[in-house]
Amino acid sequence: MDLYSKKSGWKVILIVVGMFILAVTLFYSNYLANRLKENEEKTKKIYIQAIDDLANIEDLEADIALQDLITDFFTLPSIIVTPPNQYDGSYWGEKKDGDPEFLKKKVDEFLRSGQEPVDYPGGDAKIYIFNSPLVKLIQFYPILQGLLVGLFIALGYYLFNTARRAEQNRVWAGMAKETAHQLGTPISAIMAWIQYLQEANVDDPAELEVLDELTKDVDRLELIADRFSKIGSAPELELTNIYDQLSEIKDYMQRRASRRVTFDFPNQSEVLQVAVNRHLFSWVLENLIRNSLDAMGGEGQITAQVSVDGQMVNVDLSDTGKGIPQNKLKTVFQPGYTTKKRGWGLGLSLAKRIIENYHKGKIFVKSSKLDEGTTFSIRLPKA
Repeated sequence: MDLYSKKSGWKVILIVVGMFILAVTLFYSNYLANRLKENEEKTKKIYIQAIDDLANIEDLEADIALQDLITDFFTLPSIIVTPPNQYDGSYWGEKKDGDPEFLKKKVDEFLRSGQEPVDYPGGDAKIYIFNSPLVKLIQFYPILQGLLVGLFIALGYYLFNTARRAEQNRVWAGMAKETAHQLGTPISAIMAWIQYLQEANVDDPAELEVLDELTKDVDRLELIADRFSKIGSAPELELTNIYDQLSEIKDYMQRRASRRVTFDFPNQSEVLQVAVNRHLFSWVLENLIRNSLDAMGGEGQITAQVSVDGQMVNVDLSDTGKGIPQNKLKTVFQPGYTTKKRGWGLGLSLAKRIIENYHKGKIFVKSSKLDEGTTFSIRLPKA
């Protein structure tokens, strides 16, 4: 069961809520922009009518007074073009009333937008009346709010993930150390009983051989306990020949695998060193191989390949198992992901933490095909 399937549901909810907010904002801002345009169209008509009436007034003093009044109260950008090429007016509140080139540029933009100028009353001049900058600002408002909503959701999601990850790390570290502590007592007792049985059966080679194998398994339990005790603490790294490490893991896992499983690991005499913690790195390899054995159902082949890419050493572990569905490739390293009926789904998550946090490397699914197999790749800095 994938314990993190619910997280995808929350992602969808966040996206839907964000899209809803954006849609409502877009609708309302368009409504406001249209209402503002309607009001400005009325203002334009009133302005033209006022100028037309002004042209019919013969009183010079009244003419000047009304002209100043109309100019002061008309807030829309406008440009008056008098033949042949005299431009007068202001645009967008900018201090460019006396710049003919600027005004001509705005007139050209006005005409390209498909709008028509109005005849200036009482002469051959044309008046170009623009919508206020507020209309454009309102139209751009949904974009700005969309960005802010998206940023807010992304920030909230990041903080939520960070807090949850930190809490998970504390839980895993505490659980691992407690497990190591709890394993200590029975391991000591088993070692004492093995020693007792060895002394009691000193003349029985068959029994001693069995006890030797039990001793190896107890040693393995001690190694596992030591691995658990290191979770949450910065491990010490040491130079290790990657080929020796792979050979050691192969020998251990092959004795505990079905005889129908073959291991194809490199048998190199050369030395290729990487800086690893041997206990934790072997844990990662064992976990990957154990997953491969489960995926193959006790029959197939496990292959290991080593290559060098610049300053990185690549270790590819492949199997001929059932493969991983494409829609699960991004979640296999998440805590809780497992295809087994039993288990917590922490193996690959811990493997990723060991490789990336402690060894400054990378681990990922290099390729996987259903019913053909899977290849996991580990990249480690070359020592």
